[in-house]
Amino acid sequence: MSMQEREPDSPIGAAGWVRIVLRAPVLVAINFGCLLLLLLVRLIERPVFGMRRPLTPYITQFVCVTSLWVLGIRLTRHGKVMKQRGAIVANHTSWLDIYALNACARIYFVSKSEVAKWPGIGWLARATGTVFINRRGAEARAQQQVFEARLRAGHHLLFFPEGTSTDGLRVLPFKSTLFAAFFAEDLKNRMSIQPVTTVYTPPKGAEAGFHGWYGGMSFGPHMKRVLAAPFGGAVDITFHAPVGVAEAGDRKVLTRQVEAAVRAAHPAGAVV
Repeated sequence: MSMQEREPDSPIGAAGWVRIVLRAPVLVAINFGCLLLLLLVRLIERPVFGMRRPLTPYITQFVCVTSLWVLGIRLTRHGKVMKQRGAIVANHTSWLDIYALNACARIYFVSKSEVAKWPGIGWLARATGTVFINRRGAEARAQQQVFEARLRAGHHLLFFPEGTSTDGLRVLPFKSTLFAAFFAEDLKNRMSIQPVTTVYTPPKGAEAGFHGWYGGMSFGPHMKRVLAAPFGGAVDITFHAPVGVAEAGDRKVLTRQVEAAVRAAHPAGAVV
């Protein structure tokens, strides 16, 4: 079955609707209640610490851990988050990656600029320090400068080199474009990239790609499916050994190295 094809969704039964009614308000309260708290803390954090954010990432992490619990998704982490400066890269399956990866590490996502305009999600993304990029080539240099400024501030950025999400059953070839920022003269000898593999296990009885959110899928129906599941399945996050930017030599070599590490821990293996 290709990524464009998908087994038809099973209709949501009465029990599923009860779970939606019970879980949705709790999820909204956690996310937007803590968003308000985060914004209040930023009123103090911003003038005192500037680009550094020593406090608010803990609020984000609490929200993500708690949200996964509400959704019934079991999280297992393997390995440790690097202490070196640099970025984390991972394969991309779903909007659920935001919760799963933030629950494991205090990071700042890199996202396409359209996300900033999405109701709800866009507000959360902006408040938590997401870096928004426009994929048009004319803005590539400006985007690189934004990247570099955040790296110099000591932020651990996280981006998805596949450039899109998948059904979770494969890893697409990594694109090397965003790796260029790490080769700035004053950064490359201090930067590392940590590959991370994300693997979802569907709820009992659901199709293998249950968590995948990709292509033209609408967010609302997909979220409703996840909320309706009796148990949300599981997600395994594997943090691999960091790769030194200077050691890799150039962005294409670096891209191949981190992609190989991500594939090594994914059920799809080396299959593209």
